Amino acid sequence: MNELLVSIQACPLLAGLGEEARQALASLCRSRTYSAGEIIYPPGSVQSSLCIIADGRVRICSSNAGGREAILAILDVGAWFGDTVFSPGMPRVFGATAHSDSRVVEIPGEGLRSLLQRYPEGYPTMLDQVSRRLWSAMSVIQDDVLRGTEARIGRRLLFLAQMHNRTGTAGGQSVSFALTRELLANMMGMTRQGVHGVLKNIENQGLIEFAYGRVTIADPARLQRYVDGLD
Repeated sequence: MNELLVSIQACPLLAGLGEEARQALASLCRSRTYSAGEIIYPPGSVQSSLCIIADGRVRICSSNAGGREAILAILDVGAWFGDTVFSPGMPRVFGATAHSDSRVVEIPGEGLRSLLQRYPEGYPTMLDQVSRRLWSAMSVIQDDVLRGTEARIGRRLLFLAQMHNRTGTAGGQSVSFALTRELLANMMGMTRQGVHGVLKNIENQGLIEFAYGRVTIADPARLQRYVDGLD
């Protein structure tokens, strides 16, 4: 129970719940382990649960008829996924696969929705978190259509920061999460060389830093302003 409660307390999506509600929620959860490469759920599934990464990393991905995988994001410890938990019956657009050996805390959708009827104070924070994620995703789509490569890559980094729920609009709030140039290139559908050149330019502005398989965004608001100013 204690491990489950730690994951619930660390999840920003659930930050609006009080201690009593968190304790009640912990009684509904279960912890599951996955080996690297094991599918947590496939694209198109209608499984309704909210998932919080307790250990390891998870990739959110899809694949075409030929089996080629497209990665939307690699999520680190503390991140949540499974947005369709609030829309039962809706198929998941992307699937989730353990990128490394992982432990995931799963909260049944029916139980979560029932609990929120008793503790509705949790809704404002949840709506804010989901809205921020939607805004980030729509910004990525817009840049893919209208903007150049540097803006696209910068926006994708901001999107990944939002997926990890560790950033907002306030300046001076450093964000760090696991990511390599190779994985970013895969997400962008680009070569590593092409991504490297653009990242080097952004790094030279003092906006990001890659080291030891992680990227650090020193000030997300500053990176946001930089991306918005690109032609």
